[in-house]
Amino acid sequence: MVIDTGSDVNWIQCEPCVDCYDQSDPIFDPSSSSSYESVSCESRQCDQLEVSACSRDRCLYEVTYGDGSFTVGTLMTETLSFGKSGYVEKVAMGCGHDNEGLFTAAAGLLGLGGGSLSLPEQLKATSFSYCLVDRDSNKSGTLELNSPVPSDSVTTTLSKSSKTNTFYYIGLTGFAVGGHPVQIAESTFELDKSGNGGIIVDCGTAVSRLEIEAYYALRDAFRSQTGNLKSTRPYALFDTCYDLSGLSTVKVPTVSFIFSGGKYFDLPAENYLIPVDSDGTFCFAFAPTNSSPQIIGNVQQQGTRVTFDLSNERVGFASYKC
Repeated sequence: MVIDTGSDVNWIQCEPCVDCYDQSDPIFDPSSSSSYESVSCESRQCDQLEVSACSRDRCLYEVTYGDGSFTVGTLMTETLSFGKSGYVEKVAMGCGHDNEGLFTAAAGLLGLGGGSLSLPEQLKATSFSYCLVDRDSNKSGTLELNSPVPSDSVTTTLSKSSKTNTFYYIGLTGFAVGGHPVQIAESTFELDKSGNGGIIVDCGTAVSRLEIEAYYALRDAFRSQTGNLKSTRPYALFDTCYDLSGLSTVKVPTVSFIFSGGKYFDLPAENYLIPVDSDGTFCFAFAPTNSSPQIIGNVQQQGTRVTFDLSNERVGFASYKC
C-alpha cells in the first residue's frame, strides 16, 4: 500500500473490480470476510467524506489526488491487523472498485493525514513514524505507531491550518547550501493566521515544491557551488541537470533544511541529486510551484526516520538506515 501524509481516506482494491492496478497479492474479496460491513449513508463516517453518494443505503466514496489518480467504491469498516502486534476492529476504509492513475502495483493507500478518517486519527495514535528506503531499493521501509521521537532527531513545530486538518505544517525557516544559509525571507514558509501559505511534509508527493522565488534562490545557490560539474539540458520538471557519465565519484555541496530555532538537518546527496535516465544524467530534485501549500516530498525524506509527535505537536527528522 502507498502511505500518504497528504490525505486521509484509507482504501484497498476490492472485488468486483471495474478497473484495478495489477497488485501482487489477491484483490480483497468482501464476500469472503466475516468482519466486512458496508457503512450506511446516515453514518458519521459517511458524513466526514468530502465526496460521497448513496446507493441502497450504502455509502459510496470518491477520492481524487493531485496527480489526477482516483479511487471510487463503497465505504466499509474492517478489522485491521498489524502483524503480531494486535488488531483493531471497525476501521473505516474504502473498498475500491474503480482505481485509476499512477499508483502502479499498489493494493491501496494508507491515509496518514490529520483528518478524522485517517489511520492515526481512527486509532487515536499519539504519534507515528515512517522510514522510506531508497526508491530503487528492493527492501521495505517501516511504519510505526505510538513510538517515541528518536533521541537524535532534529525537531521542529507541527501545526494545522484553520482551513484543513489533513496537512502537517512544519516550522521550516529556510535552506542552506554548503553550510551557508540561502537568502530567503523566513516569512516565505510561514502559515498565516487565515490558514494560507506554509509548508507541509507529504510522503505522497515525490519532489519537493517551493514557492518560485525560494526555489530560484535555492537552485542558484546550488548552481554557484557546482561549477565544476558538466551541465546538461533540463529534464521534465527539473531545470538544473548534470551529465555525470564516466565519473566514479562526484563532490557536491550539502543541502540542509533550517528549522525553527536555527537547527540544521543535512540531506544526503542522493536526496537532492537524482538519476533521471540510464545515461548518467542527474538533476536537482526540487521544483517551483505557484500553488499553496509548499511541500517537502518523499525524495527528500529517503533514509530518514520522520516522526510525527501528534500529542506534543512536534515533528522529528533522524538520519536512519531504513
